[in-house]
Amino acid sequence: MPRGELSWERSVNCGFLSNFWRLLLAFAAGALSVLAFAPYSFYPFAVASLILLFLLWLDAPPWQAFREGWLFGIGLFGVGVFWMHISIDQFGNVGTLLAMIITLLFVVLMALYYGAVGWLAAKMQQRLRGPTRKLVLFSLLWVLFEWLRGWFLSGFPWLALGYSQIDSPLAGWAPLLGVYGVGLMLSLSAAALLGLLLVTGHGRPLRILLLVVIWGVGGFLNGRAWTQPVGNSISVSIVQGNVAQAEKWNRDNLWSTLDMYADLTRQHWDSDLIIWPETAVPAVASQVESSFLQPMEHEARANGSTLLLGVAEWLPDGNYYNSMIALGGERAAYRKRHLVPFGEFMPLKPLLRPLIDWLQIPMSDFSAGDSRKPLLDLAGYPAGISICYEDAFGAEVITALPEAAFLVNASNDAWFGDSLALPQHLEIARMRALESGRYLLRATNTGISAIIAPDGGIAAISPVFERDVLNADVTPLQGMTPYAIWGNWMIVSVTLSGLLVLLSGELRRGLKLARPG
Repeated sequence: MPRGELSWERSVNCGFLSNFWRLLLAFAAGALSVLAFAPYSFYPFAVASLILLFLLWLDAPPWQAFREGWLFGIGLFGVGVFWMHISIDQFGNVGTLLAMIITLLFVVLMALYYGAVGWLAAKMQQRLRGPTRKLVLFSLLWVLFEWLRGWFLSGFPWLALGYSQIDSPLAGWAPLLGVYGVGLMLSLSAAALLGLLLVTGHGRPLRILLLVVIWGVGGFLNGRAWTQPVGNSISVSIVQGNVAQAEKWNRDNLWSTLDMYADLTRQHWDSDLIIWPETAVPAVASQVESSFLQPMEHEARANGSTLLLGVAEWLPDGNYYNSMIALGGERAAYRKRHLVPFGEFMPLKPLLRPLIDWLQIPMSDFSAGDSRKPLLDLAGYPAGISICYEDAFGAEVITALPEAAFLVNASNDAWFGDSLALPQHLEIARMRALESGRYLLRATNTGISAIIAPDGGIAAISPVFERDVLNADVTPLQGMTPYAIWGNWMIVSVTLSGLLVLLSGELRRGLKLARPG
């Protein structure tokens, strides 16, 4: 072991802290990491939170590391997504106290992923010699489990640390490796900085070089154009109706809502494409087919425009879909494929039917659309469509490529009031635009509607909780970013290969030392 690393092993020890203070530090690290995400966007906090957690893990036995990782996760989710209780309280018919208890239970369960990382990291580091290998191990496991959290059992990828870097130099890695690749660069940076702070000796230049490469290459790649224009630009209008969720499904408000959307749309028939939010039409499509959809379709066609609107569909096969329907050209529909568990569908429905009836969550019995490419022809170009929560899954959004000339996400975040959910969701959408190298047109009910540029920047934005029509010209694009080609499997392969190299190297070293003579 190099002399500098030996002095580090002797000097770094958090054992002087009591168990209470260690757990409190872990919780605080997770809670403070929320400041790295929108709307605060203090992205260095993400690096600092990992440095503190990794420091705690370095001298922790497995179950200690599990508790510290778990408390980190509770801090992250307890502060970062506690807004979930708003929809459960107001629309789940359970009361404020029970809504908070349900949300806390969800937080505690999601935090187990970080507990598992801590336990496995502490277990595996026992096989490794030297701080460098241990810190690299922590970084690889961190990213692997963030990906697992976004995939396992339908996935919950919210607050993956890579999203917090959308405005940092590390965002340049997103078109290559996606949000989890950005997370890897972030965790490796934390490992290198921790090593610099605590290790003396010849290893310091290598850590400095690693930081220079990670941040320098990321900064160099920031703003690089991975895609090219195809065809003429199109004019787009995004209608933000600002209909309160509590009033939206009141039957007495149906026609006032439809008239409002129609009036705002008629002022912009000169646009090539007009987009309404998710379920902007507060009825099943068949209920308003002849009275509303067909007249709007005729108007769109007469004005040479395309209207994309959100409406629920109840098809003859008995299935119920959350859909986006394109009117003006040949009518077509995209039906949401990735549904929200317990919000849009109930897992194990036969067993949980009493819970469904008790919660009385509106629109909670959808069917999933088919798995074909999520494309619709809009204003003469193929567009990749996602509805609300679907844009949190980068690997699913890129299935629309290379055909899609731009992306559309229709959402309704009114479920979560004036909370962190709104800017966090916009941040996620920005990452999708950056990963794909496409414009992303985001239409929401109460905000935040936006037109997001291919570099993840915001080209235009609507105010929150105001009725608004957002207008802009958008350039259709073609081409594939490396991430659009590889998807998440590239970063998963990198992390697994790195773990294999680390552990196999230590195994070979152990066998060599054990060999007689």
